[in-house]
Amino acid sequence: MKLIHTILRGLEKPVLKGLGKGYGTSSIDAETRCIEALLDRDVRLCVDVGGNVGNYTAALLKRFPEARVVTFEPSSTNIALLRDRFGAEPRVTLVPAAVSSAAGEAQLFSDVPGSGLGSLTKRDLSHLNLSFEETESVQTIRLEDYWRDTLQRQRIDILKLDIEGHELDALQGAGEAIASTRAVQFEFGGTNIDTRTYFRDFWTFFKDHGFAIYRITPFGNLPIVKYSEREEVFTTTNFIAVSKR
Repeated sequence: MKLIHTILRGLEKPVLKGLGKGYGTSSIDAETRCIEALLDRDVRLCVDVGGNVGNYTAALLKRFPEARVVTFEPSSTNIALLRDRFGAEPRVTLVPAAVSSAAGEAQLFSDVPGSGLGSLTKRDLSHLNLSFEETESVQTIRLEDYWRDTLQRQRIDILKLDIEGHELDALQGAGEAIASTRAVQFEFGGTNIDTRTYFRDFWTFFKDHGFAIYRITPFGNLPIVKYSEREEVFTTTNFIAVSKR
């Protein structure tokens, strides 16, 4: 019996990863490639929420050379890096703020300044020997407000959300902008344990707004045709929601 369990445990991770579950820690090229496969028109405007050090923004610029990218990043450490990286790039607009469900101020928690794990929630990663004692006061904005006031209600071709457990907050603050968005690429994983959000929340949101959902896998897009508790896998996984309008 012990041998059988050992064999099954050895198979579990590669099988799940092949289905896209846990395939999301270093898959930026696959993510942009999978989005490109789902969009049948030119990509002109991308919004990168949670820009970190700019790797996803750079991938968008490379794959969609006619597009411009608006990149939101709250960490002052990372904003400085982004300005060094894209300051001379006319296609990139940097916004030093966190996107959330309400405009105001919040605390950004992290293990080290500029960490890719930084979140508006103080995460409990004691099982990884990580402490979230670094804090920084940051501005929060609603996507709908920026879309209306600055983007002048333009169509958003790609909205990418990687904000460590607060992706649903950003969607709830998108308001009418979601109806002008073609595709949303979002991350789901361990951070959602800390924020107590579930894949079912995303499934319901996108179903109500007329989007189909796909999971990104090493072999391309896998459509999620109905909700199942099996989708509640808290290892880093990436999804694409595409408007059916």
